[in-house]
Amino acid sequence: MQILRACDLSFSYDYTLFENLNLSLNTGESTAILGVSGCGKSTLLHILSTLLKPKSGEVIYNEKSLYKLSENELTKIRRLEFGIIFQAHYLFKGFSAFENIELASILSGLNIDENLVKQLKIEQILNQKVGEISGGQQQRVSIARVLSKKPKIIFADEPTGNLDKQTASEVMDVLSRYIKENNASLVLVTHDNDIASRCDYAFRLENKKLITR
Repeated sequence: MQILRACDLSFSYDYTLFENLNLSLNTGESTAILGVSGCGKSTLLHILSTLLKPKSGEVIYNEKSLYKLSENELTKIRRLEFGIIFQAHYLFKGFSAFENIELASILSGLNIDENLVKQLKIEQILNQKVGEISGGQQQRVSIARVLSKKPKIIFADEPTGNLDKQTASEVMDVLSRYIKENNASLVLVTHDNDIASRCDYAFRLENKKLITR
């Protein structure tokens, strides 16, 4: 079932990144977006997740045009239904890994998923301050934080970019399992063809358009 679709999206700064772009996401499925640096992949992800408004076009989520909603309505959707994994982790460095994950759970009214913590192999670092653990560990904590609130759509910007090949594969296992078990959706930006091949669909952002890979 379709859960989100982009309709004729366009965005530009001093130059046009993309125009009249269309994309749809279905529940229980994953989509990868590839492309060279600077082509607009992250910008597109930010528009789909309501962090950046398009110059023109619409993003429809559960038959609601997101950019016609109030900021309060958008904030509620981001908090309860969307999960965003950034390249920068945006963790609270003075807090422990557990406290960072717990905060997201509290905001969504859910408990921390201990099975998820084990799948991401971070149970041994939960009591450590985020500033004391490696970048790869921080990335896994940030993924646990996002998934703990049980989002309906996960938007991921290079979620495995700071991980070694083995850990990246394990993280993709976790994300794939999550969307199947929760009938959720995943859209991710990546430079890694191997990661893209793990998704149900893959597109390349090229010459201002999305092209089927």
